[in-house]
Amino acid sequence: MTTTETAHSDILATKDPSERLGVRRRTDSALEVGPVDHLADERARLAALEWEHFDATMLASTLGAEITGVDLTTDLDDAVIAELARALADYKVIFFRDQPVTSEQHVAFASRFGELEIHPFIPSNTGIPELVRFEKTAEVGGYENLWHHDVTWRETPSQAAVLHAIEIPPVGGDTLFSDMGAAYDGLSDEMKERIDGLTAHHDFLRAFGGQVPPERMEEMREKYPLAEHPVVLTHDVTGRKLLYVNAVFTADIVGLDPDESADLLWELCRQAATVEYQVRFRWTPDAIAFWDNRAVQHYASSDYWPQRRVMERASIVGARPHA
Repeated sequence: MTTTETAHSDILATKDPSERLGVRRRTDSALEVGPVDHLADERARLAALEWEHFDATMLASTLGAEITGVDLTTDLDDAVIAELARALADYKVIFFRDQPVTSEQHVAFASRFGELEIHPFIPSNTGIPELVRFEKTAEVGGYENLWHHDVTWRETPSQAAVLHAIEIPPVGGDTLFSDMGAAYDGLSDEMKERIDGLTAHHDFLRAFGGQVPPERMEEMREKYPLAEHPVVLTHDVTGRKLLYVNAVFTADIVGLDPDESADLLWELCRQAATVEYQVRFRWTPDAIAFWDNRAVQHYASSDYWPQRRVMERASIVGARPHA
């Protein structure tokens, strides 16, 4: 008696349903499933990289690597800094464990990669203006659990950021990063053609309007007018096309009516939630994440309330995004 003959009478299938899909990502009902095959080339490229001054262990398919063999509490040679910059461009976000840097060492390391920015709407609380402190408690919850690039409301948004874990909860508080190059590559040809050449407005008021006293609103709006950036930018180092809209700061797409703009933004912003484009970092004391703010969006999981989570961030000033 064959296996088929002994199967339960309620079971109609004789093959795995994925066999008829092959590497297609859409089922008959237009749901995206199955192999995200466009990641393969980038995964293979990253797997072949070799480094002179440190070791790197890939953590996800197209982004994220844990770096070992460097001590960020020391004054690193220029050659090491240059190689770390190349690793950042390749992996999009790099991680370090057991780096008990002081606030001064943190700022000194970040400043090796460029001028540091001062955030007007998040207090430093460290005595060092370039270092922002995120101190979450039972009274001050975490509200960064939305996919976003940092400060895209600036005419020149952050190029990168260095985040240091000062105090972490026993469980939870992970940070996730999503590859915006993979997100762009995964769009249909029709969608790529539709968004080619489009720009979008980015606005600080969407997140930080409540921080501005009414009597200073006109001053802040003059200082930080609506920023207009390409919906798809080109990375200065890698030349990759990157999706550059986010749900926190992107207000609308220029030239579209409000409903069309909202629908298109929803479709584009939700690409960051694709699990195959992501890496999830579980923090340990004195761990550091260093991410390319152009190449990834990030999401701080707010699942640890009422526990404490204390982080410090230094951000590196970037150039104006271009298509």
